[in-house]
Amino acid sequence: MTEDMSGTPPHHGSHWYDAEAGPLVRPYAMTGGRTRPVTTTVRFDLIALIDLEEEAFEAAGKETETFGPEHLALVDLCRVETQSVAELAAETDLPVGVVRVLLGDLVELGCVRVSRPVPPAQLPDEKILREVIDGLRAL
Repeated sequence: MTEDMSGTPPHHGSHWYDAEAGPLVRPYAMTGGRTRPVTTTVRFDLIALIDLEEEAFEAAGKETETFGPEHLALVDLCRVETQSVAELAAETDLPVGVVRVLLGDLVELGCVRVSRPVPPAQLPDEKILREVIDGLRAL
């Protein structure tokens, strides 16, 4: 930020912020003042996996006012690959609470699907998998 000869910051028409000032749009403005997702059927914990439902997104996107730039940023990230809530928050540089609210909007429109990773206790035992591989090799 530059200052004039008196040492005061510049005014009208000049940038009164710098890169360290943070986002100009506050989180409550991104979410319309909401602090919780509109959907209560889905939990958005940090490891919840988000998949894009491309057809539903395209159908919902025909209304021009449906999505804000933050919604679109989340959709773009999910378009590339499945993302966790934590990854989406990190990639968009948004607070997790904001990401949860925005994802809630996308879930309500059917644009994204939320799933959980398989718990390690439900994965097949490595010993069984090795026996199957060895049996297949023996054929």
